[in-house]
Amino acid sequence: MSPLSLGRVRSWCGAELNNIRTIADDESSNARLSDPRRVDRDAAVVLLVAALALTAGQFLARDSIWLEHVMRLVGAPSAAASLHASMTTSIHAAFWQLILWVVMQIITYTIPAAIVIRFVLRKPFHDFGLRMRTTGRFALPYALLFAVSVPFLVAVSYASEFQYRYPFYQLGLGERYWPYLWIWWGCYALQFIALEFFFRGFLVHGLIPRFGAMAVVVMVLPYNMLHYGKPMAEAIAAIVGGLVLGTLAIRARTIWWGAALHISIAATMDLLSLSHQHRLF
Repeated sequence: MSPLSLGRVRSWCGAELNNIRTIADDESSNARLSDPRRVDRDAAVVLLVAALALTAGQFLARDSIWLEHVMRLVGAPSAAASLHASMTTSIHAAFWQLILWVVMQIITYTIPAAIVIRFVLRKPFHDFGLRMRTTGRFALPYALLFAVSVPFLVAVSYASEFQYRYPFYQLGLGERYWPYLWIWWGCYALQFIALEFFFRGFLVHGLIPRFGAMAVVVMVLPYNMLHYGKPMAEAIAAIVGGLVLGTLAIRARTIWWGAALHISIAATMDLLSLSHQHRLF
């Protein structure tokens, strides 16, 4: 890229960032002038419910013991016994453990946030990234982000740590993709939609009235912590990715392209790992 072209890109990016900052900060100023007490209250509710939701998702997804207890309490001991067997002694126990994890993530990302949006913030869901109109206008930045990420994914895919971790559902010896890996991929994709709704929808747009453009920075902290336990490079990349996706979410006011980007990157990581394991289709 020539210096002139690079200068134009920098100028455009700077103008877009200023525009996004102005949009968020103006929304915050108007909200605080209108009802500052409500703005503070709503921000506190959003943050506290987010903390509770993330805590629930972290601990309830670890094992099924709590769910087995609930089943027995409601008079379904046989179902509890079947669940316990699926999670422990079944040859597909690893698959069912992942399904429990992904279902709990989807529930904790969506249900508490939806309740707060509907009954506390009293705003339409499309204000939190679920709108579909004009979505196609913002495809290019996300496509460029994916294109930029691919070389880095290819580079890190050669690490043994990467190949050991991905895909999360590890195929057994001689096992085909269908049905378990394909089912896992479908559930995993739904989890990314729920994740984008929670972080780039609920947190970003729920906190803009109080923090303006700084809502993106507030959101990045818990988002980055989700990546603890993964390779350090991935956790660091989550900081940059969170800032970029949160900023774009303010401009596009949709989570769909962020979810598509997440799904595309996750699929690329899994396929690269399978390729190195000589199990690619």
